Amino acid sequence: MAISAQMVKELRDRTDAGMMDCKRALTESGGDMEKAISYLREKGLSKAAKKAGRATSEGLIGHYIHGNGKIAVLVEVKCETDFVARSDKFRQFAHDVSMQIAAAAPIAVRPEDIPADLLAKEKAIFKAQAMEEGKPEAIAEKITEGRVKKFYKEACLLEQAFIKDDKKTIQDLLNDLVAVLGENIQLGRFVRMALGEDSK
Repeated sequence: MAISAQMVKELRDRTDAGMMDCKRALTESGGDMEKAISYLREKGLSKAAKKAGRATSEGLIGHYIHGNGKIAVLVEVKCETDFVARSDKFRQFAHDVSMQIAAAAPIAVRPEDIPADLLAKEKAIFKAQAMEEGKPEAIAEKITEGRVKKFYKEACLLEQAFIKDDKKTIQDLLNDLVAVLGENIQLGRFVRMALGEDSK
């Protein structure tokens, strides 16, 4: 099938990928737009995986203030180049993540960032609850593990379901962005302030 310039343009508009990459993706997928998008994502992710160790010294501080002015968020989103940091897709991601933090109040970016004492406390509570339900020790341990995973999905930013599309996690959004922009992109620190509450 002949790949028209219009098809290449449409794929470019939808993915921000380079012209030659779009043409190759459409050729490989026989002109099927959705397959071409999947092809670009896979190629982008494999390229990005090779770049995962590269320095992320550029980026921006995303921010969001809730309409009523009572919740504010700052989040550090890092990338490799200033060019990517200035792109609309990168800025939109930083904004979406800021809104996510405002709405879902995560404790940490990833599970390994949760303070050990807090995790130990949560595990003790989960285990005590399981024992009170009359579960044997071995079963209580398994239940505790399951509840810790659930806790991570609520407490860790990357594991949370995205507020605008609960079929995706923030990690999925990040992976999509990495695939499209082809750079190592990382979420750094964040601060969430709510009026009258301790900041997180």
